[in-house]
Amino acid sequence: MSELVTPSNEDFSLAGQTAIVTGGAKGIGQAIADGLARAGARLVIADLAGAEEAATRYPDGIGVTADVSDPGDIDAMVDTAVEATGRVDVLVNNAGMFTSIPMRSFDEIPVEEWRAVNEINVIGTFLGCRAVVPHMRRQGGGRILNLTSGTIFRGVPLLLHYVASKGAVLALTRALARELGDDNILVNSVAPGFTISDGVKENPAGVDFEHVSAISIAARTLKRDLFPEDLVAAAVFLCGPGAAFVTGQTIVIDGGQYFH
Repeated sequence: MSELVTPSNEDFSLAGQTAIVTGGAKGIGQAIADGLARAGARLVIADLAGAEEAATRYPDGIGVTADVSDPGDIDAMVDTAVEATGRVDVLVNNAGMFTSIPMRSFDEIPVEEWRAVNEINVIGTFLGCRAVVPHMRRQGGGRILNLTSGTIFRGVPLLLHYVASKGAVLALTRALARELGDDNILVNSVAPGFTISDGVKENPAGVDFEHVSAISIAARTLKRDLFPEDLVAAAVFLCGPGAAFVTGQTIVIDGGQYFH
């Protein structure tokens, strides 16, 4: 019988590591960045706006203005991290398009909007992975954490392009985990339910958050709103040494709305 092993602080320590968080200037990205910083990581915050200011929250934080759908911006983001710290250990692909998307029937979605959602949510995730992997390979390993969505398991209507894009991120996570296993690069994802983030509250023209929140709470086992801070512990775990034998997996964090 194997000896019982109890978790220690070392299972969650990211001391000496460099973590990049896209879309990290506010909301879910900022909450995850805060958690990684508490675990000891040095943070590189990438966002379309506010990255430099957000980076001042962290010791030796680095802010990079970047559009995740632009290969040049993503390559520059990773180059900045490597030039400043010598390494990239963690990438959190959090940047995404959601809060500004109006809810409507699938046959009313403009093709241009479909392309824009997938440019950011899918291609942005792909570009981030492509940029960090060569550095992680040279280091002997790393962690990639992708943000997908609980909507892909529940078949949520009126956001078909968003749901399809997040389904692609889940598939990307699984396939890339297989491809990078021999390099000791672990690829996982978290799938939040509807989260009361800054972006949701700041975009009244997008998702009707009060209506969607009420529907979500009614369907959950735990009857309350979901906040960015609820995602942090799982994210930090998947990025840390305690998850050294976990790859290709998705943790659904939605208060028991969907059992995965």
